[in-house]
Amino acid sequence: MDWTATSYFTYLAITVPLTVWVARTLSSNGGVFLQDVFADNTALADAINKLLVVGFYLLNVGFVLLYLRTGETVTDLPSLMEVVSLKVGVVMVVLGLIHFTNVYVFNSIRRRVRQESFRTPPLPPQHVMGARPAYEG
Repeated sequence: MDWTATSYFTYLAITVPLTVWVARTLSSNGGVFLQDVFADNTALADAINKLLVVGFYLLNVGFVLLYLRTGETVTDLPSLMEVVSLKVGVVMVVLGLIHFTNVYVFNSIRRRVRQESFRTPPLPPQHVMGARPAYEG
C-alpha cells in the first residue's frame, strides 16, 4: 500500500471541505457585518462579500495545494496520521489568521465610518460664530 498517496488523499479530503465550510460560514455571517459597514449601499456590501469569498477560496485552496507535498516518508498508519494532522492543523491556523485579518480590516473600516458619522452635524450651521446679528431698526 502506498501510504504517501493515502496521506495526500486524506489531507485533501479533510482540508478542501473544511475550506468550503469556513468560506460559506464567513460569507453568510459576514454579509450582515458588511451591510452594517456599508449601510448606505447594500449592493456594494454584497459585491464585496462575494469578492472576499472568491479571494478566500483562491488563497486557501492555493495554500492547501502548495502544502500538499510532504518531505517525510509515510510508511504506516501512525506516520500517516502524524503527517495529516500536522498539515490539517497548519491549514486551520492559516484559515483562522486570514479570518481574523479580514475581521480586523473591516472593523477598522466600520469604526472609521462611525467616527465620520459623528463628525457630520445633524443640521447645517445656522449662523457663523462671532458674526454680529444684522441691525434691524
